[in-house]
Amino acid sequence: MRILIYPMGSFGDVHPFIGVGKALQARGHEVFIITSGYFEDLVKRAGIEFRGIGTAEDFERVQDDPDLWHPTKAFGTLVEKALNVSYGPILDYARELNKPGETVMLAGSLAFGTRNARELLDIPLATVHLAPSLFISSYRMPLMHGAPIPQWAPRFLKRFQWWAGNRVADGHILPELNRFRREHGLKPVRRVILDWWHSPDRVIGLFPEWFGPPQPDWPPQTRLTGFPMFDEQGMHELPPELEEFLQAGDPPVVFTPGSAMAHGHEFFAEGVKALELTGRRGLLLSRFPETIPGSLPDSVKHFKYVPFSDVLPRSAALVYHGGVGTCAQALRAGIPHFIQHMAHDQLDNLSRVRDLGVGDGLAPKQFKARRIAKVLDDLLGNPAVISRARELAESFDTELWMHRTCELVEALGNK
Repeated sequence: MRILIYPMGSFGDVHPFIGVGKALQARGHEVFIITSGYFEDLVKRAGIEFRGIGTAEDFERVQDDPDLWHPTKAFGTLVEKALNVSYGPILDYARELNKPGETVMLAGSLAFGTRNARELLDIPLATVHLAPSLFISSYRMPLMHGAPIPQWAPRFLKRFQWWAGNRVADGHILPELNRFRREHGLKPVRRVILDWWHSPDRVIGLFPEWFGPPQPDWPPQTRLTGFPMFDEQGMHELPPELEEFLQAGDPPVVFTPGSAMAHGHEFFAEGVKALELTGRRGLLLSRFPETIPGSLPDSVKHFKYVPFSDVLPRSAALVYHGGVGTCAQALRAGIPHFIQHMAHDQLDNLSRVRDLGVGDGLAPKQFKARRIAKVLDDLLGNPAVISRARELAESFDTELWMHRTCELVEALGNK
């Protein structure tokens, strides 16, 4: 079977699909990953065929836009600068690579253009969501920035909030989407998020039920598997100074604002101050060295990239942005979570980490050294948090989760 995989987003969005792609390859399938040219080297080093949508420079222009991390501007920025230019390439590659009757598409949450390809080329499609917040529900409602209605509110209020929020989202998406569909003889879409987002063939949630329990109003074609844990482990030679640092003292607290965060200056500056206040050691992970304070104490080190699976099991806690891929790595490592949520799915992931009893968080305006230090002390001094984190880590069965994901993809191709 030939499988076309369309992830869209940052490293945290692309990594899981590389993991799925490698697993499908190992089962004898032909796999192509179609995403931003920024990830060409990574995909090829993973041994998977690559096709590019736009250039690395295009990706960097989006990545460098501070509105990408704004609580209410982020989605519109993504639509304007990434989604709207993807419809044509997505369809072109589907036409080029399609083997009728032998091809399946897997689409990340933002790869809306695959729905057009499904209709025009009759290729089975699975919509693949990495986080529970991507499922609309009036039961356990995903928490979103700027959405004030609490979980205990009656369902009619939750439904109203979704109606209002989706009018805003559709206002960003529909003009260019429907222009493209008209050009290709397709009927216009009326409501993207409420009616059209999920493929009618299959929806896969790449997270376990204990992280995102299915809700009664989720699409009936939804199946949950588990976290795909690919993080480039074994693809990098680890710097010897990392091992020296890890062996030189107590497990450090790891700080990372996310792989695409080019504006993390204050995150790291306040984090280093908090480490000094608590007397803890720290590891700062960022591909943007200009965001790191100019002089670091000996107890704090910076590295551009280290696979989480190599460092988190040897760390005390993780301070991060709340992205679901990073969240999964901390859950597997069995350490406490400290989330500074900014946009996208991050606030909802924080709520789930709190519900699980393994972490806490602060909003960006609250993320100051003394408050960071207090939250760290509270988490690391709480035996219940430490015990619960280790308990959840023992529940990971990544081989079984990946096997189930591959079976769902294969079943789609066998229909």
